[in-house]
Amino acid sequence: MSNPLTIPPRKEFYSFFDAPVVTDFDNLDADIAILGLPFGDPYSMEETINDQTNAPTAIRRAWQRALRGLERYDFELGGPLLDNQPIKIIDCGDIPGNPRNMLAHYQLAEQAVKKLLDANILPIILGGDHGIPIPVFRALKDKGPITLIHIDSHLDWRDEVNGVQEGYSSPIRRAAEMDHIDQIYQIGLRSAGSARPQEVEDAIAYGAHLIPDIELQRIGMDAVLEMIPAGGNYYITIDADGMDPTIMPAVNGPAPGGVTYPQIRTLIQGLVKKGRVVGMDIVEITPAKDLNNISSITAGRIICNLIGMAVRAGYFKK
Repeated sequence: MSNPLTIPPRKEFYSFFDAPVVTDFDNLDADIAILGLPFGDPYSMEETINDQTNAPTAIRRAWQRALRGLERYDFELGGPLLDNQPIKIIDCGDIPGNPRNMLAHYQLAEQAVKKLLDANILPIILGGDHGIPIPVFRALKDKGPITLIHIDSHLDWRDEVNGVQEGYSSPIRRAAEMDHIDQIYQIGLRSAGSARPQEVEDAIAYGAHLIPDIELQRIGMDAVLEMIPAGGNYYITIDADGMDPTIMPAVNGPAPGGVTYPQIRTLIQGLVKKGRVVGMDIVEITPAKDLNNISSITAGRIICNLIGMAVRAGYFKK
């Protein structure tokens, strides 16, 4: 029938890039994996379920606006995303929460990410609040030494909040305690968050490279890239509130200024060329506060830049 009276209902995007959904971590065959970590370690019962737990779904639903299709020409990459190479992308779904064991999901996350890394699969993590990279950092133990690249308006060096040590104010302090985490670069710091003078002193004493937004805007991202040693294994953790809120408005703690989209593109593409990016997360998007899905779309474009450049750098050649 050439002119049907109806067409099927519009498909709900289920996985990122409509990639195959794989939840069997004992039989992995892929180059790149998308993994959702919706739940952190909450500071209160109200935070147990917050809107950031919906971010992995929101980012997945916005992927087509970020790319349109795997076969489309991407002007930021100079061709289609996968460069006509047989690259396999899978979506591993989300790490589930357990209401009877509030940290069971961290244990599952560490196991899942380690299995991905052991299979030489590049993990791209969708949060969730900024506590969720902590189990990811642990899973990176065999990939060390790791140079940690942190995009955020906040320092995230608190030891504890309300007795909680693995919440969203503590991921960089927890990372600094891990032997396989080496140099730390914290980019886009601005305004005032949970950090007190003591946390700043602790970060400096560790040797963390603090690059406030005021310095970033003065010297530019190319100069920041020059500070980062070449040839390293890099892990990138991106807090959405570290970005310019005009392109990432869906955050609980917006602050004027921040890393622009061209700057994050320069950083990611530069890191891929300097060494090897072993993983990345994007956290703290609050979908209910988004405007025209621009935050989720921007997250998708950030992911596209990492994948596209990693493909062109030969990360996945067998």
